[in-house]
Amino acid sequence: MANVQPKMATIDPVWSKIRDEASDIIADEPSLASMVHSAVLSHKSLSCALAYRGAHKLASGEVTESILHEAFDEAHAEDPELTNSARSDILAVYERDPACHRYLQPLLFFKGFQAVQSYRLAHWFWVNGRKDLAYYIQMRTSEIYGVDIHPAARIGRGIMIDHAHSIVIGETAVVGDNVSMLHSVTLGGTGKETDDRHPKIHDGVLLGAGAIVLGNITVGSNSRVAAGSVVLQDVPSCKTVAGVPARVVGEAGCDHPALLMDQILGV
Repeated sequence: MANVQPKMATIDPVWSKIRDEASDIIADEPSLASMVHSAVLSHKSLSCALAYRGAHKLASGEVTESILHEAFDEAHAEDPELTNSARSDILAVYERDPACHRYLQPLLFFKGFQAVQSYRLAHWFWVNGRKDLAYYIQMRTSEIYGVDIHPAARIGRGIMIDHAHSIVIGETAVVGDNVSMLHSVTLGGTGKETDDRHPKIHDGVLLGAGAIVLGNITVGSNSRVAAGSVVLQDVPSCKTVAGVPARVVGEAGCDHPALLMDQILGV
């Protein structure tokens, strides 16, 4: 009779690190023990923690935490990509935000990360035909985090939104992988168009604070949009644009501007 090997448990190094950091917080700041235990240590996996945290933050007097928690658990169970994307987002924040010193911080404290995970859930419900729940999540995400992302928008992995105040991303917008943006970024339309009317942001783009990109235009991969710029035309790959309206002012300055977060114009 052949030997049957036991199934190996899946190891999630990000989740293991988060749990270790949670224990450190409790040792250093016992007053936060209840929150840290509820948000992290009482859960068996990152997906469970994400479902709990999202439900806890987005619940209201109209829709209870338990109802949302059940729905969010279902979403994570059906689509592992929700957790995989969140894991990539955690690493993105940790690697790019100089104010982030632990993997645990985005999950507990950073509203940019939390808002993106709320969007990811809303998008899942949207594409699975539960549009009213998706709209509810969009509404609560805007109310709680000051971030308004339409659930139909398509957003890749490794997203870092720093400060995350007054972010607006429209219905037909597409954001690629490894994109970084700062507060007050708008990816909007130019009027009352009803079809494909929002920007397409390719991989590795850095959008500076207050950047406004309007219309069905493309920002090429690994480009930079300087703070306060208004972009109304396509941006080539690996370029820096600045101004109102924005124009090309030089090269991007590095191979991966979204990763280095360098916003200084070399002009």
